[in-house]
Amino acid sequence: MRRKMMTAPLAAVAALAMLAACSTDDSLDDPAVAESADEGADEGADEGADDAPADDGGEATDDGEAEGGEEGSSDDWFDQAGYDTQYEQRSATFEGDESQPYLQYIDGPMTDTSAFAAEGPHKVCFSNASIGNPWRQTGWITMNEQLKALQDSGVISEMETRDAQDDDNTQIADIDYFIAEGNCDAFVISPNSTAAMTPAVERACDTDKPVVVFDRGVETDCATTFIHPIGGYAWGIDTAEFLVDNLEEGDKVVALRILPGVDVLEHRWAAAEKIFSESGIEATDYFTGADPTEIKKIISDELATGDVQGIWMDAGDGAVAAIEAFEDAGADYPVMTGEDEMSFLRKWEDTGLTGLAPVYSNFQWRTPLLALEQIFAGEEVPTEWVLPQSPITEEERGDYLAANEGMPDGHYAKFGGEDLAGYPQVWQERVIP
Repeated sequence: MRRKMMTAPLAAVAALAMLAACSTDDSLDDPAVAESADEGADEGADEGADDAPADDGGEATDDGEAEGGEEGSSDDWFDQAGYDTQYEQRSATFEGDESQPYLQYIDGPMTDTSAFAAEGPHKVCFSNASIGNPWRQTGWITMNEQLKALQDSGVISEMETRDAQDDDNTQIADIDYFIAEGNCDAFVISPNSTAAMTPAVERACDTDKPVVVFDRGVETDCATTFIHPIGGYAWGIDTAEFLVDNLEEGDKVVALRILPGVDVLEHRWAAAEKIFSESGIEATDYFTGADPTEIKKIISDELATGDVQGIWMDAGDGAVAAIEAFEDAGADYPVMTGEDEMSFLRKWEDTGLTGLAPVYSNFQWRTPLLALEQIFAGEEVPTEWVLPQSPITEEERGDYLAANEGMPDGHYAKFGGEDLAGYPQVWQERVIP
């Protein structure tokens, strides 16, 4: 029997983040993905729309500002059990080889996949939320390199991909098209948003084919496995505790948020806001759409009215713009949390500011295809596949900069593809061969 859930297991922990950033990296040529077909666009286009966030979770607010939760209080997204679970998971022991973090997991319930055992090669159908930001682009490149390896080994014949371009209705139509087509041996789904995608994911489950959900969550546990790093609460805890440890009670933090309505992003802020409030830190949050111009304006306006001691971000894309706003104003650098995007790591090193690079492990883009390799072999897989997620500290920053020398600014340090055939050229060129 399926269960609806909004707590840490399955839905509430996911991300998009995963969406981890929101601006487009123009250096990436569009990968050769199939266009979302018109077939099936009417069927299912409206289904689930009532469950979607009011703004579809796809755009920033018109004025870019959310004072006191104008887009909905963080209390609407906060779940104490989920928070507590992820707090503990930050120090959990992970099963598997540390040199293959994309295959590690926290011990827990396993799914019996013996019914899916079959000799390959198999066709995979991938419904992707988008490749509209540098985090997703980096992961997409890594996923395609992993695909080539599994094609060479005879596990996968092809992966038909449809890109929803950050649109719920398009992704619903894409999933329904795959179902109607009837040629998928397995489904991989990276949801655009949490509630709206749930009915479509359940329809995929009803085909009795393996369904792998990753990155962001949905409100059902019907998938064969749900793959994600620890989650948004863990990000919020790591980053807020770092700022609290390096600031004084009463200090001002500006929180830069990319968009509302995506579970992992909302959980990041809900956890951080809780910690700031309990620690006497004054925090004001804004939605930015990850627009560098908007970020600079927000910081400049805040600095014009008083000192800002800290910057908190729910995704690091645009972090450089925030730092430049302090430089333009001649203000002292803030204590700051960004992300493991190379642009932030480099600017962090150049400026010497007090910083932390939280991580929403980009190497997770390999895991869905490796999970299908295990599923087609009839091996057990974690029901909820929780991957490692640990920030890059100042002490570690130099090692990651050296390991990723020559990578473009939109690359993510913990991408986990160093052992794949295209390394490093494919990631340096930001194109898919």
